[in-house]
Amino acid sequence: MPENEVNSAFNVDDPHYIHNSEITSTKLVNNLFEGTGFGNWKRGMLIALSAKNKVGFIDRSICNTPIPQPADDALTAKNWRRCNNIIFSWILNSLSLEIADSVLYSNSAQEAWQELEDRFGQSNGAKLYGVQKKLSDFSQGSDSSITYFTKIKYTWDELSGMGMNPKCSCACNCGAKVKQAKFQEDQHVIQFLMDLNDSYKVIRGTILMQNPLPKMVVVYNNLPREERQREIHTSVPVQIDSAA
Repeated sequence: MPENEVNSAFNVDDPHYIHNSEITSTKLVNNLFEGTGFGNWKRGMLIALSAKNKVGFIDRSICNTPIPQPADDALTAKNWRRCNNIIFSWILNSLSLEIADSVLYSNSAQEAWQELEDRFGQSNGAKLYGVQKKLSDFSQGSDSSITYFTKIKYTWDELSGMGMNPKCSCACNCGAKVKQAKFQEDQHVIQFLMDLNDSYKVIRGTILMQNPLPKMVVVYNNLPREERQREIHTSVPVQIDSAA
């Protein structure tokens, strides 16, 4: 059946709609998932699937119930099967050969996704220990402030992706959510400052004297400016008295 006839019952905002660019050979993320870093791989996949309006076929955390398989005689049956197979192919294309083989015979893309979640997505103690250990071992060392911030923020995001810092979505007026968010950001600021090199002790002391502590983005933006000032001062040539 021609593409335009297959999609004739759906508008472009319907998840069942299949765009001409949505083909089985598409690779949604740059790096294959090989058994580690599931949280980052999952996030990349969900971003790509969301852009294609196809998250509802696989993920229960976005939709309470994934888009169910319709009866064979339903109007959506053909497109559901096509969407399912396309998404299933995208998942397989983003896995290492060994892991792809282990989910190849799943009955649907959602079933394969759920199996990957069950096997790799649990925030168990060993994973939490590894991330926390990485945070405790952080130091700026020879890194620039930009590189150092990028590394530590990546680890904060990794910890957050494990669900260790759940966010309240309740409608309340007590201010607890705002206070919790501020407390979390203050912790990040303190950890970031603690692991800076001693060459930043002056600016570190200035920031710590502020009450309340500034936001992380304000703290970070001060450091490259400080580094540029140092470069300017060190690049000024020393004038030697020619008479001497």
